[in-house]
Amino acid sequence: MAAARFLSQEEILMKDKSMGQKALSIAIMAAALLLMVASLILDASGSQFAGRGPMLVVGIIAFLFGLYKFPTPQHHRAIVYIIFLFPLLFTFFVTVIIPLILGIGYSFTDWTGVSITKNVGFANYSTMFHDPAFIYSILITFIFVVLNVILINLVGFLLALLCTSAIRGTGFFRAAYFLPNLIGGIVLGYIWQFVFNNVLTKLTNTSVSVLSQSKSAMLAIVIVYIWQYGGYIMLIYITGLTQIPSDVLEAAAIDGANSVQTLFRIKIPMIASTVTICTFLTLTSAFKQFDVNMSLTNGAGSVSNFMGSYLSNGTQMLALNIYNTAIAKNNYAVAQAKAVLFFIILAVVSLIQVRVSNKKEVEL
Repeated sequence: MAAARFLSQEEILMKDKSMGQKALSIAIMAAALLLMVASLILDASGSQFAGRGPMLVVGIIAFLFGLYKFPTPQHHRAIVYIIFLFPLLFTFFVTVIIPLILGIGYSFTDWTGVSITKNVGFANYSTMFHDPAFIYSILITFIFVVLNVILINLVGFLLALLCTSAIRGTGFFRAAYFLPNLIGGIVLGYIWQFVFNNVLTKLTNTSVSVLSQSKSAMLAIVIVYIWQYGGYIMLIYITGLTQIPSDVLEAAAIDGANSVQTLFRIKIPMIASTVTICTFLTLTSAFKQFDVNMSLTNGAGSVSNFMGSYLSNGTQMLALNIYNTAIAKNNYAVAQAKAVLFFIILAVVSLIQVRVSNKKEVEL
């Protein structure tokens, strides 16, 4: 009975301590929330109080501390995970989610990049879809994406097969093929511009550069982009190929499978997830192509007749068109509407690609 009474008293003390700790944690979190709300109100009201920024930071830290000290053993591990993930989630929210929401709102206004005077509804979207240059940029972007998704994955996979073969010097080849990916797109574009305008014209003994015509210039952009990105995709394929169990390949060789049969019936099915990743990366990267496009041709190129109009942006892809609309034409509202459409296109196409690729993985 005495032992039972002692345990009961200890439990009561623990319960009282837990209640006190809960009350303290709640008080800290409530004070932190008030501090954050006050700092946001001061900022929204245009106050010049210099301490509103530190108030927000202190409020966030205090709230996380109160959350951490909250005595809930069954959920304590989850709280710790949330606290550790908070900096990443907060950064993602501030740099991606909030700008996306604000951008969608700006697309329905006459935003000048600085101020807004009125809502214009769908006027920016109407202007966008009546612009032949923009429609043409979407068209050539899709063509560019299809070519690059096919060719980069093909080149990357072939290079990966070469660099995982039994030949000598595979380490050198891996480094050499990956090196172009380390060069910035702007620098890369200017280097290849010199090659196309000077070196190639002398080698072919012609006075006309391939960058002077829209079709050949687009082909030049495709070549440069494959040269830059192929080595990166190669490394991912190398990772997938090296993870294939050696006993599976040995069993195939014992069963009499030749190299072609081994490639198509064993290696490719076993790296289906790698193919999905590489396809997704090349798809999204090709859609967002900007730096090489700007530095190599700056979108220049003549199109004699498209939707009844003459175009001077025969190599201007979607990202560059949005940039020029905002910066060169100083039309931020229409550029924002184009960016919203760009986001929708990229999201839909990426989701479709991942879904189709996942089905293929199951089939393989």
